[in-house]
Amino acid sequence: MESFSYYSPVKIGDLELAGNLFLAPMAGYTDRIYRCICRENGADFSFTELVSAEGLLRGGKASIKLIERGNEAGPYAIQLFGHDPESIYRAAIGLAPYKPDMLDINSGCPVPKVVKHGGGSALMKNPLLLGKIIESAVRASEEALGNIPVSVKIRSGWDSQSINYGECARIACEAGAKMISLHPRTRSQFYGGKSDWLHITDLVSRTNIPITGSGDLYTPEDAERMFKETGCKAIMFARGAIGNPFIFSVTKDYLVKGSRNEKSFSEKTEAAICHLELLAEEIGEKAACKEMRKHFSAYTKGEKGSASLRNKIVGASTINEYKQILGIE
Repeated sequence: MESFSYYSPVKIGDLELAGNLFLAPMAGYTDRIYRCICRENGADFSFTELVSAEGLLRGGKASIKLIERGNEAGPYAIQLFGHDPESIYRAAIGLAPYKPDMLDINSGCPVPKVVKHGGGSALMKNPLLLGKIIESAVRASEEALGNIPVSVKIRSGWDSQSINYGECARIACEAGAKMISLHPRTRSQFYGGKSDWLHITDLVSRTNIPITGSGDLYTPEDAERMFKETGCKAIMFARGAIGNPFIFSVTKDYLVKGSRNEKSFSEKTEAAICHLELLAEEIGEKAACKEMRKHFSAYTKGEKGSASLRNKIVGASTINEYKQILGIE
């Protein structure tokens, strides 16, 4: 069966990964607990939420919390954002105690609070600055991080009149990047419209380093199609993995065996409770119950009666209340 070849090991610089199904960096979602959950469900690699270089340099507790390694048995990358090469360098040097397996530079985040300071997608407007930032990250890696690979996540461009992913990728490669992740939407699209996978196909043909594809990946069939149509070495589940850590194991089975093992509603809710309990250990029960509402909505999306359950969950403030609503002993 043709799809058997799509799931495979991938090498990024000197980093060798057993598989090519990645959990994307997502603010508010890919904390160390969820990274661990996805890892247990088959994710081959994961990224932290985007972390401010300036925040790390100021010793911000929130920023430091984001970079801590979880109980993952496998490798992870720390993703930094910023607009100043020297700040990126100094922040990256400080990551040594956390022993990341890769350092990723964010040049894709479209949110105003990141862009207005020149970070994230704003770097697509200044490819030369992006190159200098990657050079600074590479220098920090060589000096303090054991020469781990540096990667970069980019978009297609700032808007439809400035599609420059090719130029940004070329400069990134020249600066020492060992992998490029492309979300083929422009910054002006945010997360709307349709991602243009032809940009991934084109980028694969232009480079000799691994290209990771992202954008509109929600099912195993989507994953297979992206591999087949673009030739990318790896794929990155983002919104398709929110509330659905099973997407990795289900996709792997589909690509390797040609079969699907969909999770039942009870399996999803049990996983959601496990997620809640782990979160409670981390931030306390009350805060965890509040934080879990958005995750629970994703875990139960599309299930019969899920809207009614979500309405009830909004008022739950203890783990036991969650369990009672879900009928879990």
